[in-house]
Amino acid sequence: MADDLRLLTSALKLVIDLERIGDLGVSIAGRVVELGREPPLIPYEDLMRMMVTTREMLTEALEALRSQDVARASRVIDKDEVVDAYYSQIFNDILSRMRESPENIFRATRVQAISKYIERIGDHAANVAERVIFIVTGEDVRHFSRMSRSDFS
Repeated sequence: MADDLRLLTSALKLVIDLERIGDLGVSIAGRVVELGREPPLIPYEDLMRMMVTTREMLTEALEALRSQDVARASRVIDKDEVVDAYYSQIFNDILSRMRESPENIFRATRVQAISKYIERIGDHAANVAERVIFIVTGEDVRHFSRMSRSDFS
């Protein structure tokens, strides 16, 4: 019965994370439309790598949910640090470009928003993975350190 209750309560919270991911996708699309009228501010390779990593996180989190795979869920959580590092790097690059040329501020704020939205999608994918661990083990790992989280894999 406890397993069923964990699954039910987690499913309700998973729906919220998935809905927010969808909302963030809509916001990304809006910023892309705005940027489509402007020349690129920065090379977008790191932004694309960040997006690919985040997409992999979400795919893996959902697969971990489907297969009840705690090790896979733990790997998703660990990837969140990679996405956060991309965000920091992109943010610093954009900030320096705004300082260099104030005329870049419009484009810079749009690129920064996109990178933040992608970073938040990664956070929501990590939330899904944390819920998988909770569903399977009954352990709430949301506030564990990265080191102790690896104990579940």
